[in-house]
Amino acid sequence: MATSSASQSRVIAPARRASPELRRLAEQVFTRAAGAPLIGGNSVRILRDAGENYPAWLAAIAAARRSVLFENYIITDDAVGREFVDALAERARAGVAVRLIYDWMGALGVGTRSLMQPLLDAGGVVRCFNTPHIDSPFGWLTRDHRKMLSIDGTVGYVSGLCVSSKWQGNPQRGIAPWRDTGIEIRGPAVADIERSFAQTWAAAAGDDIDELDVDLTTDMPPAGDVLVRVLASQPTTAGLYRLDQMIAAMASDTLWLTDAYFVGVAPYVQALRAAAMDGVDVRLLVPGTSDMPLLSRLSRSGYRPLLEAGIRVFEWNGAMLHAKTAVADGRWARVGSTNLNIASWISNYELDVAIEDEGFARNMKGMYEEDLANTTEIVLSAKRRVRPSAVPRRPAAGSSGRASRAAVGALRIGNTVGAVFSSRRTLGPAESGLMFSIALGFLLLAVIAVVVPLAITLPLAALALWIAVTLLIRALRTRKRGSGTPRTGGN
Repeated sequence: MATSSASQSRVIAPARRASPELRRLAEQVFTRAAGAPLIGGNSVRILRDAGENYPAWLAAIAAARRSVLFENYIITDDAVGREFVDALAERARAGVAVRLIYDWMGALGVGTRSLMQPLLDAGGVVRCFNTPHIDSPFGWLTRDHRKMLSIDGTVGYVSGLCVSSKWQGNPQRGIAPWRDTGIEIRGPAVADIERSFAQTWAAAAGDDIDELDVDLTTDMPPAGDVLVRVLASQPTTAGLYRLDQMIAAMASDTLWLTDAYFVGVAPYVQALRAAAMDGVDVRLLVPGTSDMPLLSRLSRSGYRPLLEAGIRVFEWNGAMLHAKTAVADGRWARVGSTNLNIASWISNYELDVAIEDEGFARNMKGMYEEDLANTTEIVLSAKRRVRPSAVPRRPAAGSSGRASRAAVGALRIGNTVGAVFSSRRTLGPAESGLMFSIALGFLLLAVIAVVVPLAITLPLAALALWIAVTLLIRALRTRKRGSGTPRTGGN
């Protein structure tokens, strides 16, 4: 791992034990902020990368006797996707209730729809989440980004992994596996994982019956002594965002974050900065290269305020780093699908698990330290420029791919443009390239508007017409529903 003499590890005091009264208060605050109760009696196991996650998932599916609930953002028609569909179809033919949800946008260009036919033929039921509708022009912005699997109500899996050969890499071609993290849970918390599936199943119902036709687990016996919260985020609820803010505010010793698509919105960046300036060892591990080609440059433009506050930033040197994890104070950890950006916090359906257990947090911390051995630290130079602390090793091949998260880049561009016009913060050299690209884009737009004005006005007119028709349809439907409601007596 490359390091810098200007960023030496600070000595951290042993974690301070909170009093029982303070812990009860913290539990109440966390429960209200996240909208998720603390559930005891569980066992939780870390699963690292596809090499541990996929075999565990397939073995659990093969052992299913009653139900398989499977939800994933991307399920690709490749060797990995076909292996999973074959396993699910075999269970469906054996009489197991197999229910699967995939996301419409996640399925673009990867052949998911045709891939599902063997499962449908075997008796499984499949729903595609949030296909576009003409009467909802911006509804496509909400995505089902969850990744979960539940078997017979006895074991659940929550992770950041999609179902694709990308996560396995290709050793013959020198392509390293994607770095990702998942967990296996047994115990009462599996019931909450299944309830989260039922939420999305209803949201993806369309004209089907909303209710999930599978008996959900309600009373699981204890399987261990680990305390967890199942954080099933839905659009506009921002439960995990509030929880992440609180963890940043309450961390007293360490807060180590891993994120695939970090976009530092101002309130969260300020929470991290405040923790670091108060002596907390705050670290952020992000990809060095991304499946969204512009993301590394866009994310780097937000490093300066983090580094200036003493936060240590590391970039992964291998193929895509896709994990979304956190570990704080040797007692608290989080694993799941939520990225540290506004799309995940506010717009998407996401699923994470927060674990309050010293043994699990210790294992997460050890895994984080192992990951740091394959990173390059980003530092501020003597001239206050953002730069790698050493020449990074060449990333593994195959780390680029389709840009499925354009909203992340759009938000970063919006932040930069807003800063230019409002002067609310100082822009650093790392953002000069981004500003130059934005300026060229607006210049091109201005030239097109002058030379071919219809190229601008016609799309705007079409968009205005679409919005107008959508509002009229919604208004008529709402009025029709209202007029069909019987009136009751009263004044």
